[in-house]
Amino acid sequence: MPLYEHVVIARQDISAQQAEALNDQLKHLIEELGGHIAKIEYWGLRNLTYRIKKNRKGHYSLLAIDAPSDAVKEMERQLSINEDVLRTLTIRVETIDLELSPILARRDRERSERGDREDRPDRADRGDREDRPERLDAVETLPEDAVA
Repeated sequence: MPLYEHVVIARQDISAQQAEALNDQLKHLIEELGGHIAKIEYWGLRNLTYRIKKNRKGHYSLLAIDAPSDAVKEMERQLSINEDVLRTLTIRVETIDLELSPILARRDRERSERGDREDRPDRADRGDREDRPERLDAVETLPEDAVA
């Protein structure tokens, strides 16, 4: 069977759960028609380069598909009817890359470089800030002439 990579951009108004549900619908449709989804990646809500149907952002998803061409045509037909879908792109590829896409790999690399929020100390754990002088009230710092 031919191999495809398929990208879907959904409207910004829908929730992330609805975007994931759209991916599940596509997976179910492809499997009904004799295909197989090798990988689904949800890239999240991302900025669009230009407006599409008055939307500045969109929910991006990447699907790696191993299916007959009739199944892919039916999927594209149903996506063209769906009002939540802004754009789709299907490309036939020679092999399916099961590793993380560059977008998700970069996101994971950035998270590991800056550290997870769980690794950061809370404000309460900072201890005393002995290097700072005590703060004075604003009234004490004003000259006596300024106070009326």
